[in-house]
Amino acid sequence: MKKRKIWIAALMVSSLTVANAQEATSDSLSNWTIGGNASLTVNQLTFTNWAAGGKNSVSGAFNLKSYFNYKKNKVSWDNSFDLGYGLVKQGTDNAMKSDDKLQFASKYGYQASSHWYYTGLVDFKTQMDKGYKDAPINSIMTSTFLAPAYLTYSLGMDYKPSANFSLYLSPITSKMTIVNQDSLSSVGAFGVEPGDKTRSEFGAFVKMVARKKDLVKNVDFYTRVDLFSNLAENAQNIDVDWETTLNLRVNQYLSAIVSVNLLYDDDVKYVDPDGVEHGPRTQFKQLVGLGLNYKFGK
Repeated sequence: MKKRKIWIAALMVSSLTVANAQEATSDSLSNWTIGGNASLTVNQLTFTNWAAGGKNSVSGAFNLKSYFNYKKNKVSWDNSFDLGYGLVKQGTDNAMKSDDKLQFASKYGYQASSHWYYTGLVDFKTQMDKGYKDAPINSIMTSTFLAPAYLTYSLGMDYKPSANFSLYLSPITSKMTIVNQDSLSSVGAFGVEPGDKTRSEFGAFVKMVARKKDLVKNVDFYTRVDLFSNLAENAQNIDVDWETTLNLRVNQYLSAIVSVNLLYDDDVKYVDPDGVEHGPRTQFKQLVGLGLNYKFGK
């Protein structure tokens, strides 16, 4: 009888422990907001006995935008991970990439007032695969993983009036450009000194992120703007990275995607087709596609 009571007591304690652990886990998970969007687009163009001429082509692209945000009491921790990769093949030419990005950002903040947070930020951007100038005709490599890469870390204030909008302002920012590839760093690509693999800048940084589900019916909107000014050198020449995406939902799994990306980096020179170097230029990339779409989370 005594042993039975001991076993019953032990079972009750174990049950309470498991219940408390499950409740703590549930409470912990309830502080997280996780969501995002994944899409796969494929396009094909085929000519058969076409008098006007043309090249058969096939292209595909995968894009992922995700966020993992934590909020409890006065603590706010926002994380985002973006991935994009695309290929296009024309005729008998080798396939070449049409899109390539790997981006991660993390902001940790402590609430100062109703919508303002003391915040620290880390932001990292690079690509995954090799890129070539005028591919597939020209085999001169112009980029690869960690060449370039951009690492930004800063302290500032974050204005967050809602879960779908954030404006981060930082007067204390360090931006590091990484060119971890000998053939590129040796010629001073992406603003590093020839032979160096990194370049550090100090300045001010602004980051704005906004997303809106059903901007109009069945159209989701996302935009992100990063602005950086090197206060020690040409402070008036502001680096810009502005991305905007419209996701037009046909049904639960099919959608049309329009994405545009505008870049300006005062340290990146423009090289024309004849190999002559000029000053920095505004860069522009556009992606339009129809394909599979999966939205997850909130």
